[in-house]
Amino acid sequence: MHTLEPELFQTPPPARAEEIKAHMRHIARRQWWLWSSAVLVTLLLTLGIASFAFPGLLTQAENSVSNDLDIAMRGLIGLVLIFNIYTIYQQLQIHRIQARLSQQVDVLGRMEERTDEVYKMAVLDPLTGLYNRRSGEQRLAEEISRSHRYSRPLTVLLLDINGLKAINDTFGHPAGDQMIKEFAELLRKAIRGSDVAVRMGGDEFLAVLPECKPAEVHLVLNRLKGRKTDFDGQTIDLEFSAGWTDYLLGEAPDAMLKRADAALYTNKRAAKENSEVNTRVT
Repeated sequence: MHTLEPELFQTPPPARAEEIKAHMRHIARRQWWLWSSAVLVTLLLTLGIASFAFPGLLTQAENSVSNDLDIAMRGLIGLVLIFNIYTIYQQLQIHRIQARLSQQVDVLGRMEERTDEVYKMAVLDPLTGLYNRRSGEQRLAEEISRSHRYSRPLTVLLLDINGLKAINDTFGHPAGDQMIKEFAELLRKAIRGSDVAVRMGGDEFLAVLPECKPAEVHLVLNRLKGRKTDFDGQTIDLEFSAGWTDYLLGEAPDAMLKRADAALYTNKRAAKENSEVNTRVT
């Protein structure tokens, strides 16, 4: 979906981050050494000049001291020039390293942004931010494999929003989208951190619940019941149907989802018939 420079893949981002940190430490050492050297050379030059000039002041041997001082000053000036040239060279090296680090940081930033975009497009549902159907089914297969390997219980819970078509027809599709997003957020909060919430498509959702007891399924459902959403000054009941099943040893993901879907259909039909009976009795 996008193109990155080939060299960016030669080193994984964590290793490149460590490389940048190493460069930063190298720069810090260079700068510390450079300033320490500057202070040390300045002190040595000061002591050198003082060592040549001070005896001459005491002995008043002007001619010989003057010649010696002239030679010493020439030598010291030469050392200062050499040191200044070296200092400039070191500063240029530091600037080059800093420029290289800046480029690497920019590249890593672009990689992170692109990776995040690709992840969202490939894994997440764009409307709700939950896992999409494909990634949700992959997660389910992983949990089934783990349940089979360690003989641990696994439950899948299918849910769909009741009357979404009527809501779209009455209030418009923005109202339906808002209901889907709010229901997705409710589902995300109702399950545990180890669980997986998935939007299968349309108004249908899936919750993968590892090591979940039957009472915990009802706890999730109770957290979703009795909710309402407000749209354009109207209050809309957020009603849903649910069906769930436990993993059977050796069962494939498709078979497990099929049984959960059958339970969802049975519960939805029973709720509808019960509602019609109550209406007739009333």
